[in-house]
Amino acid sequence: MKSFCIKNNNIIILDYLLTELKKINLEDMYISKNSFKYYKNIIVHYTGKNKEMFILKLSDVLTKCIVEFYEKNIVKRIINCDFFYFDSDEKSIIYNNCVEILKDENSNEFIERKDRIFSCLTEYISDHKFFILDGFVNFRLFEYHSIIEECVDVAVNKFIIDKEYREFIQLLKGYIDSHKNKTDIIHVIYSNSEPILLDKMQNILIYNNQLENPKYLSDISFSSNDYCLNALLNLLPKRIVVHLLIDEDEFIETLKLIFGKRLVICKECNICKTFELLNVHS
Repeated sequence: MKSFCIKNNNIIILDYLLTELKKINLEDMYISKNSFKYYKNIIVHYTGKNKEMFILKLSDVLTKCIVEFYEKNIVKRIINCDFFYFDSDEKSIIYNNCVEILKDENSNEFIERKDRIFSCLTEYISDHKFFILDGFVNFRLFEYHSIIEECVDVAVNKFIIDKEYREFIQLLKGYIDSHKNKTDIIHVIYSNSEPILLDKMQNILIYNNQLENPKYLSDISFSSNDYCLNALLNLLPKRIVVHLLIDEDEFIETLKLIFGKRLVICKECNICKTFELLNVHS
C-alpha cells in the first residue's frame, strides 16, 4: 500500500487536482479530502501491487498542476527580483515575452522543464508520505527554476533588442524628416540576390562603395541590405518603389517603418516583369 498527502489551501488548485486525479485509470486507487489545522489535504491511497505506476501517474498530474498554476508566478518573481530596474510597463513586456517562450509545448525547454519536475516528484513521492505543495515548488525544484531563469534572460534580451530596434527606426525617421528630399524617385528591385537601385530614368545606381554616411548602416558587419539602406538615406528620395520579386521579409518591413508613406510595394509592373525574367534566366 502507498499513500500520499498533498497539502494546499488554494481552492482552485485543490479542485483541479481532485478533477485530474479522478481521471487516473488505475484500480485500487482511492481519493479523500480532509481539512486539518493549517492545510486542506488531498490524500491519495493505492492498495494495488503496481506502486511504480501509481507514482508515475500521480507525478504526472502534479507536474501539470505546477506548470499550470505556479510557473507564471515564478516568472514574475524572477523578473521583480533580478530585473527590478525596469519599470512596470517594461516588466510587463518582458513577462509577456517569457510567457510566449514558455507556452511552446514543442520546444526543448518545455519538455525539459516538465522532465525536471516529473523526475523530482517521482523521487520525492517514492520516499515520502506528504508534502506542502507550495514549499515543494519553492524549495525543491532548483533545476526547474534555473530553466525558467534562462527563459527570462532570453525574454529580457528580446526586449532590449526590440527596444534598440525601435529607437534605431525612430532615429532614422527623425533624420529623414529633418532633411530635404534630394531626388524624386528611386526604384528598389528586391529579390533573393542583392537589392538593385534604379534612378528615375531606370538606370542602375552603383551604391556598394558609396559610404558617405556609414553611421547610418544598421550593423558593423555590412550586408547588401545595409548598403541599400545607407544609399536610400543618402539619396533621400521623395518616393521609393520597391519591386518585390519575393515575399516580404524583415528588411522590407524595416524600410516600410523608416520611410512610411513615401514607400510603395509593386509586384506586377513592367520593371517587375523584366527583372523576374532576368532572374529566371540568370
